[in-house]
Amino acid sequence: MGLAFAVVVIVSCYLPWMQVPVLQTVATGMDNGGTNLGKPGKLTIIFCVIAAVLFVIPRIWAKRANLVFCALAVAWAVRNFLLYARCEMGTCPVRKYGMYIMLAGALLMFLAALFPDTSVKEKE
Repeated sequence: MGLAFAVVVIVSCYLPWMQVPVLQTVATGMDNGGTNLGKPGKLTIIFCVIAAVLFVIPRIWAKRANLVFCALAVAWAVRNFLLYARCEMGTCPVRKYGMYIMLAGALLMFLAALFPDTSVKEKE
């Protein structure tokens, strides 16, 4: 399940995150749409790719490390959710569906890492 949620978060980085009506532009995680917010989707994708690889590895150390990367992905998603929705100089952006999908996917990915599959191969 966690692997699927990581893919959902990666896809959501290319969906619309916000619209600025005054500038008549739409920003995604990979295209800032003329704003100076950067490309936060890059770090989100890095966290999700690492987490996806760790979801596949059936070792206890991978499950523990995955918890750290999923927590970082959630923290980054919350940061993006708050940063992309703030008003600047009287201009308030409109949140789009990609932002909500990214946040929900990161939270579900963290829950999947918090309760991993118990079939872990441990050296004897």
